Amino acid sequence: MNNTTLKGVLYVALGAASYGMLATFVKLAYTRGYTTAEVTLSQTLLGLFGMLIIYTFQKNSKGTVQVKASGTNKWQLIAGGTSMGFTSVFYYMCVHYIPVSVAIVLLMQTVWMGVLLEWLLTKTLPSAKKFVAVIIVLAGTTLATNLINSSTLPNWSGIAWGMGAAASFTATMFAGNSIATQLSAPQRSLYMLVGSTIVILIFTAITWPGSFNPGIFISWGIPLALFGTVVPPLLLNAGFPKTGLGLGSIVSALELPVSVVMACFILHESVNPLQWLGIALILAAIVLMNINSRKP
Repeated sequence: MNNTTLKGVLYVALGAASYGMLATFVKLAYTRGYTTAEVTLSQTLLGLFGMLIIYTFQKNSKGTVQVKASGTNKWQLIAGGTSMGFTSVFYYMCVHYIPVSVAIVLLMQTVWMGVLLEWLLTKTLPSAKKFVAVIIVLAGTTLATNLINSSTLPNWSGIAWGMGAAASFTATMFAGNSIATQLSAPQRSLYMLVGSTIVILIFTAITWPGSFNPGIFISWGIPLALFGTVVPPLLLNAGFPKTGLGLGSIVSALELPVSVVMACFILHESVNPLQWLGIALILAAIVLMNINSRKP
């Protein structure tokens, strides 16, 4: 693995780990009586404000040469950023119905979705290692969701929201990998967050119950914005152009152990040995994909 690819892997891994903390924060916010609309709106607005500060600071820094975004670049990034908004809505709805430790496994279906999308876009058959990694991930998913030992049917609403989140997150990774990559990470992230904010505002308007608790901005809005809106887009937008969509999709699976560990220690969710084995299999796929990997 060359230095450029290794740097991209590190960025994507750190961004994914930040995302891994989100579901636990959201679940805690729900226990305080906050709604999905309040959680997503506070996260997005605070995150957009934070990213605007970062972009302004970078733009005005001495010695910084920044490529100017064209009108086409801006609209493409805004359109691509709508997938970020859909990911937040779908995923946060998902954790309403099922445990965080299961919801994150559903989100990790981005692994095979990303490889499939790369195949469709490039018309190039994925390598044998990617095929093996996808098989390992699917086997790990079966174990990690506890489908084998479960005596009750899963909550299909939660599964549907989770798969929707995985699909939209795959689209986000595609946008981060391919749209206006000549621009800086803060610049690209800012415009993508504008698209995300549009989706969240529409969702809030549709689901608004007639009241809004502004306390969410002070309590859970800040950590949600930091770990879900500011840090990950910067890291992912900087990392995916260096890794490629397929490898980046695999590395982003690091979000899984981070989320499960937090769910266990903070939310006290029960995870049996077979589920841990499933998680280990998914991590094994990550290791497999990072051995002698090359940028496409």
